[in-house]
Amino acid sequence: MTEPTREQLQSFLDVAILAAQAAGTVLQSYWGNLEQIREKGRSGDLVTEADQASEAVILDVLRRHLPDHGILAEESGSLGNANSQYLWAIDPLDGTTNYAHQYPFSSASIGLLINGVPHVGAVFDPFHQELYCAAKGLGATCNGRPIKVSQISELEKSLLVTGFAYDRRETTDNNYAEFCHFTHLTQGVRRSGSASIDLAHVACGRLDGYWERGLSPWDLTAGVVLVQEAGGKVTAYDGGDLQIYTGRILASNGLIHERMSQELEQVRQQREASITGTS
Repeated sequence: MTEPTREQLQSFLDVAILAAQAAGTVLQSYWGNLEQIREKGRSGDLVTEADQASEAVILDVLRRHLPDHGILAEESGSLGNANSQYLWAIDPLDGTTNYAHQYPFSSASIGLLINGVPHVGAVFDPFHQELYCAAKGLGATCNGRPIKVSQISELEKSLLVTGFAYDRRETTDNNYAEFCHFTHLTQGVRRSGSASIDLAHVACGRLDGYWERGLSPWDLTAGVVLVQEAGGKVTAYDGGDLQIYTGRILASNGLIHERMSQELEQVRQQREASITGTS
């Protein structure tokens, strides 16, 4: 399978932008007007009519422009051509809990995996009117202006961001220890409730690093491309290649990446020692 050309990537990005903007219009229209908020089976994992309506318009755009591509959507699951090397990973409303509480920190995230590797991403934050776009080799932008990661080189001077998975009540691997650990080491750790916005903010230099577990491909794909194309680094916790289906990600400006990975490993070892009773 051959790599797509720059022209093909640009055309895919154009479609992602159309889909993200259409979704943003839907999210704005439902803001403050929700009638159905329910859980999807896991405590705290919410879905609303805004999620469903936003996904519908995204699917419509993708099917009209790229009918031969596969789709992995948060609400609808796997759709389209299952044998295609192109797989769109879409989150129609990343930050549903925020949205349901009218806390304006949500986005629509549309990313394209090509042979399992993130290549294209568009993240639209309709509440701050910020459209983040990137494609492999084409750079990253916010509202058409190039963006770059920060130049903070010391963890102690950094501002990080993270989140907590829906299973945090049922597992000891819940990110609480990591959160406390990094809070003591840095100038602060934020928790926004939207992985795609977290990655976008690392890409544009507002934040210096991000880690999280328990995520899905639709949470990550678009944001991974943003960070990489803005000059940052994205890996697994241990610094190895990102495995997008594991749900674990470490993203940074690159300068503090190795240190963040080392600290995550330290917390892992401490957790295992506490479980086994060793010192």
